[in-house]
Amino acid sequence: MSHAVSAAVDSAPERVPLRRWFAVAAVAMGTFAVVTSEQLPVGVLSSVGDALHVSDGVAGLMVTVPGLVASATAPLLPVAIGRLDRRIVLLGLITLMVVANLLSAFAPSFAILLAARFLVGIAIGGFWALAAGIAVRMVPEKYVPQATAIAFGGATAANVLGIPAGTLIGELADWRVAFGVLGGLGLLVVVVLLLLLPNMPATEPVRLRTLGEQFGNPVVRAGVLVTFLLVSGHFAAFTFVSPILQSHSGIDKQMIGAALLAFGVAGIIGNFVTGAAGSRDIRATLITISTLLAMVLALVALVGGTPITGVALLLAWGAAFGGIPVGVQTWILRAAPDSTEAATALNTAMFNLAIALGALFGGLIADNVALTAVLWFGAALSTLAALAVWRTPATRP
Repeated sequence: MSHAVSAAVDSAPERVPLRRWFAVAAVAMGTFAVVTSEQLPVGVLSSVGDALHVSDGVAGLMVTVPGLVASATAPLLPVAIGRLDRRIVLLGLITLMVVANLLSAFAPSFAILLAARFLVGIAIGGFWALAAGIAVRMVPEKYVPQATAIAFGGATAANVLGIPAGTLIGELADWRVAFGVLGGLGLLVVVVLLLLLPNMPATEPVRLRTLGEQFGNPVVRAGVLVTFLLVSGHFAAFTFVSPILQSHSGIDKQMIGAALLAFGVAGIIGNFVTGAAGSRDIRATLITISTLLAMVLALVALVGGTPITGVALLLAWGAAFGGIPVGVQTWILRAAPDSTEAATALNTAMFNLAIALGALFGGLIADNVALTAVLWFGAALSTLAALAVWRTPATRP
């Protein structure tokens, strides 16, 4: 850590300057923007497909491409940038996101749109890899949990507000307007970060060796596998939630945004419930929510053919998946208390890879089997995840 940053923090160990908290909130705005940017296509999938003359399965590549790129960027970008000031890197990544979303808004073809989504993937993976470390460096150690919660609260806010809001904009105006508005939000984030973030020189270069060493920990190995199974299973189905709700459950297109908002609220509830339950028995909690997710996805296919059952099961779906990120992350961190950054980077890379491959396989299944078949695929992977947790030995907190 630089002498300037250390002095600023150490000089006021009991009281953090308000500007520091505003800077942490600026990082939260960044996480809000990148998560919204990553998942916005879920809500406008059918509209984009219709406008650019591609199937729902092909349109799902808008989620696959940035997920694949982000999965590679998350562990590699911290290595590539060496000792470069993290403030400069974050500003560059958000600027790249702005350019990508504006390019998406004016894309004349689906190929150009996919190229823009490639750039989004770089911004997503790089920002997530650096954001947590930057947030906690701006406050004394005793305030690190609060700073982390604020910084990553932007991701939760994106699921509850950003993605449904983008979907509603796409429904009321046009999907191009939704991407344009997101680009404008990114510009605002650039200005706020520029004004509030202090200089953040690297504490020490990040090396690849530590990442590889994490695979020697059986719980970290299992946690990464469980992340892949649950997240890919979820996104295989959730990428196509808009056409599923319309064609299978009979929900009007104008109500999809409201339904996704309800999904996000249920996800917040699931997040807090999992956090409370996981403090007592994280393995049992993970088995429970994995099994619940499998059951809900199967029930959507079996009995979700009406608007009432479709929305009710969507809420249960949100609650089940909402607890998965915090549940798996807690399990991994308890098993690797001395390598939290490396273990987290590994899990983040797998999370994004799972988003990409889930959307890819979901698109293949939707186009070549049936739209509701993606639900069965997700249910099968979630069941495998529950079995993987059950077969992994318990570890001490």
